[in-house]
Amino acid sequence: MMREGYTMVVDRLRENFSVTMTSLPPTRPMRGRSASVRPLHLAIAMALSAVLALAPSAQGQISLGTAVDLALGSSPRVQGAEDDVKKARAQLSETHDAYVPTINAGAGIGQSYGYSTNPPTLFTVTGGSLVYSASQFYYTRASRAGLDAAELALDDMREAVAEDTALAFAALDHDQQREAAVRQQSGFATTLVTIVESRVNAGQDTAIELTQARLTAAQLRLASLRASDETAVDREHLERLIGLPATALSVNTGFSASPVSLDATLDTSVHGYANSAVASAFDNAKAKQQQAWGDARFRFRPQVNLFAQYNYYATFSDSFAQLQKIYEANTGQTTLSSSEGAFGIQINLPIMDRTRAAKARESAADAAHALHDAQNAQIAALDGQSRLRHSITELQLQAEVAGLQQQFAQQQLDVLQQQLKSGNPDGPQMTPSDEQNARISEREKYLGVVDAGYQLRQAEIHLLRQTGQLIPWLKSAAAAATPQFPAAPSPTPTPQP
Repeated sequence: MMREGYTMVVDRLRENFSVTMTSLPPTRPMRGRSASVRPLHLAIAMALSAVLALAPSAQGQISLGTAVDLALGSSPRVQGAEDDVKKARAQLSETHDAYVPTINAGAGIGQSYGYSTNPPTLFTVTGGSLVYSASQFYYTRASRAGLDAAELALDDMREAVAEDTALAFAALDHDQQREAAVRQQSGFATTLVTIVESRVNAGQDTAIELTQARLTAAQLRLASLRASDETAVDREHLERLIGLPATALSVNTGFSASPVSLDATLDTSVHGYANSAVASAFDNAKAKQQQAWGDARFRFRPQVNLFAQYNYYATFSDSFAQLQKIYEANTGQTTLSSSEGAFGIQINLPIMDRTRAAKARESAADAAHALHDAQNAQIAALDGQSRLRHSITELQLQAEVAGLQQQFAQQQLDVLQQQLKSGNPDGPQMTPSDEQNARISEREKYLGVVDAGYQLRQAEIHLLRQTGQLIPWLKSAAAAATPQFPAAPSPTPTPQP
C-alpha cells in the first residue's frame, strides 16, 4: 500500500511539474523578475527532491523541459550572473545618485582652551551634491552599457546551463538506449551458448564454435557492464545539474524531433551580433569607451558642486568664551551667536593634471582592447556556426546510412526466421545459431543508429547554443517531443525444439 501511495504522488508531481516547456524563463528576463522567479524553481526542485527521497529504489522519470527548468533555477552560474546584473544596476544608480544631495551629521563634544577661531561644535550638519560635470554624462552612459552587457551575459549563461543540461539529458537518453540494446545482445549471446552446447553434445558443432560463442557472450557481458556504468555516471551528472539527490533517475527518451534550421541567411543574431555572448562583449567595449571619453573630458571643463554646512558651537568651552570676549570688545555686542551656517556653489576648472591625463590614455587603450576582443569573438562565433552547420549536414547523412543498415539487418533477420520455419531448399540450411548471430548483428546495427543520432543531437545543441536559440527552440519544440530515432522492434527468440 505504501508503494502504491508513493507511485500516485510521483505521478501527480509528474503531471504538475514535467515538461511545460513554456514555463522556461524568457531569454531576456525583465528587470527585477529573476529574484521572483528563482523561489518557484527552488520550490519545484525541493518538492521533487523530497518525494524522490521517500523511495530511493523507485525509478523517477524526468523530461527535458523539467530538467532544463530546474537547472536554470538552481545553477550557481546563473545565480552568479544575476548577481552581476544587480551589481551593474547598482553602478548605474550610483552615477545618477551623484546629483542627489548627500547629508551628514556629526558631533565633537569636548573642552578647548585658549583663543581659536573655530571652537568645538556640539553638532555639525553638512550637505552637497554634483551639479554639473562633463565627464559624469559619459560615466552614466558607461554604466548603462555595462548593465546591458551584464544582462546579455546573463542570457548567455542561461543558454550555457541549458546546453549543459540538454547535453547531459541527451547523453543519458543515449546511454539508456545503448544499455537496453547491449543487454538484449547479451541475452541473445547467452541463448547462443546454450544452443551451441546442445549442438556440440549432438555432434553437430565443434568445440571451437562453442568457445567462440562463449567469447562473444563474455564480451557482450563486459559491454553491458560498461554501458551500465556510463548510464550511472551520466545520470549522476544530470542529477547534479538539476539539483536533485542521487536517485534512480531516468529520462523519458522523448527528445524533441523539431528540426534545427541550417539556413545561414536567417537572422538569428542578437542586436546584430552572433549571439548573446558576443553582444555582451560589444556592450562591454562600449562601456569602456564611454568611460575613456569621460576620463578624457576633464581639462578646461568646469565642475560645479553644491555645498551647505551648519555648525552649533559648544558655548561652554574656553575657546568660545575667549572668542566672545574679543567679539564684545570689537563690536560692543554682548552675545556671540552659537550657530553658524554657509551654503553656495563651488566651481572648479581643471587646467593641468598629468595623473588624470595618463589615466585617460590608459582607459582609451583598455577600451580599444575590449573592442578588438569583441570583434575576435564575433569572427570565432560565426566560424563556429558555419562549421557546425556543415557538420550537421554530414551527421544527418550518417544517421540516414545507419538507419538503413539497421533496417537491412532487420530484413535479413526476418528472412532468416522465415527460412527456419519453412526450410531453405535452394540453399544452405539455417540453424538456430545463425538466428541468434543475426539477432546480435541486428542489435549492433541498431547501436550504430543510436550513436549516430546522439552525435547529431550534440551538434544541433551546440549550434543552437552558438546562435543563442537553444532555449527558444526548446520551448517551441516541446509540443512535438517524440523520439528522433525510434528503437527497432526487439527481436523475440523463437522457441527451440
